[in-house]
Amino acid sequence: MAENKTQPTDASVDEFINLTESPKKREDAFRIKKIMEEETGEKAVMWGPSIIGFGQYHYKYESGREGDFLITGFAPRKSAISLYLLGCMETSFDELFARLGKYKTGASCVYINKLSDVDETVLRELIRTAYQYMKDKYPTK
Repeated sequence: MAENKTQPTDASVDEFINLTESPKKREDAFRIKKIMEEETGEKAVMWGPSIIGFGQYHYKYESGREGDFLITGFAPRKSAISLYLLGCMETSFDELFARLGKYKTGASCVYINKLSDVDETVLRELIRTAYQYMKDKYPTK
């Protein structure tokens, strides 16, 4: 059975963030890293070449496919910062999203242009809640 393309690596998270072209996005990425470490209690780990992850869970589909993936994480992309708050997409977080600020959502991601577009207190609550949801739902490593 094929493995997930996105696997944890030994690459340096700080070196990856320092390669971010935009100084503001680089600053935001370091801040988000700190926030996610504080809210999850997990150390930042590179997943593949461009995702910074926190924690790891094991999934198994009815088809038999199984694997491991990050519990939560983010990626500072050119167009936006992608926040992987997986639990938020599977449950109702409407009240928190109503207070978050300026964002968009997509397949298991929350996209923000810059950290100042969102309320950091609400973002911290989303991270904590999504992280705990995934830890409660799936076996973790």
